[in-house]
Amino acid sequence: MQIEEASVAEVAAWLLQAPAPVLLDVREADEHAAGILAGAVRLPRASIATRIGALVPEKHALIVAYCGSGVRSRLAAQALAELGYTRVCSMRGGFAEWQRAGHAWIVPAGDGDGQSVPLSVEQATRYARHLRLPEIGVAGQRRLLAARVLCVGAGGLGSPASLYLAAAGVGALGIVDADVVEFSNLQRQVVHASDRVGMPKVDSAAQTLRALNPDVRVTRIAERLVAANALAILADYDVIVDGSDNFPTRYLVNDAALRLRKPVIHAAIQRFEGQLTTFAADGAPCYRCLFPRPPPAEAAPSCAEAGVLGVLPGVLGVLQATEAIKQVLGIGASLVGRLVTYDALSMSFTELRLRRDPACPTCGEGVDRSVIEPRPG
Repeated sequence: MQIEEASVAEVAAWLLQAPAPVLLDVREADEHAAGILAGAVRLPRASIATRIGALVPEKHALIVAYCGSGVRSRLAAQALAELGYTRVCSMRGGFAEWQRAGHAWIVPAGDGDGQSVPLSVEQATRYARHLRLPEIGVAGQRRLLAARVLCVGAGGLGSPASLYLAAAGVGALGIVDADVVEFSNLQRQVVHASDRVGMPKVDSAAQTLRALNPDVRVTRIAERLVAANALAILADYDVIVDGSDNFPTRYLVNDAALRLRKPVIHAAIQRFEGQLTTFAADGAPCYRCLFPRPPPAEAAPSCAEAGVLGVLPGVLGVLQATEAIKQVLGIGASLVGRLVTYDALSMSFTELRLRRDPACPTCGEGVDRSVIEPRPG
């Protein structure tokens, strides 16, 4: 039996006419979370024979069947014709072609996650590639939009991390940094621009992030993180991305986050090398387990002293954003208890196991976690 096919342009034109055709979405229920055509009747192909009569009783109505790519809808159209429906066609290319052509579509409400507010059309389009992932879908994207992530630093690591967190739809981003943009920053701090030299970094970062994704609410914290404000600042966020460039701040973030039971995505860079791990409290190793005391100054010079490959913080910052998103979504294997080191010159990654130190001054047995200060060890 020859089944008629219609292009997405033809279907779009028919929908503007009266009477409009019946749109029949023959995909499986779990595929609908990625989006549907507005007003479509959702009926998996396997259920057509038993349910179509009640849903579309008029045998002479124009029915346009569609699926993901156009294969199942042809089979569905054939089944409908065999059931006596006289005006049936399959949409060529399916829902994927409809999206590629730029036609409107929606994300349906009531996708089983207990929430009834659908994503907007703009959000469904912006996050379409996330919605196609079973590990994220609509429920996961809503979690991202509801998440609160703090980036400590808007420099080399904070720049790529914040850009990708904003692009992913993390709804609230806090940026804490007391510095201003300098020309020497622009070789690696990609959230800033040449015309913003002298501008506070938090203002420059907020300008870029809001332009990238208006869904994101950026909180600018133009102050240094110190013992007096650390708890109050970190308390408002679900995940902490530590892009600081000095040991006192790293110890402070570690200690405050442990007390608040907040996960910290830590990274550090120098010259051509970087390291990455996650500190998650609750019995896991912390930053002081890794570095009980700071190394001698000559062993850990700053980037200003030793230099840094411009793309290096991009690699580590994107990995930090990846780990933060996984933390929010509760997917994959975290880096808790694992330290990943990266060597750009050899293009190699090495994984080391981390163990909690029972004598750690921050997370060890019997430690008073109510004391928060940037003590070195």
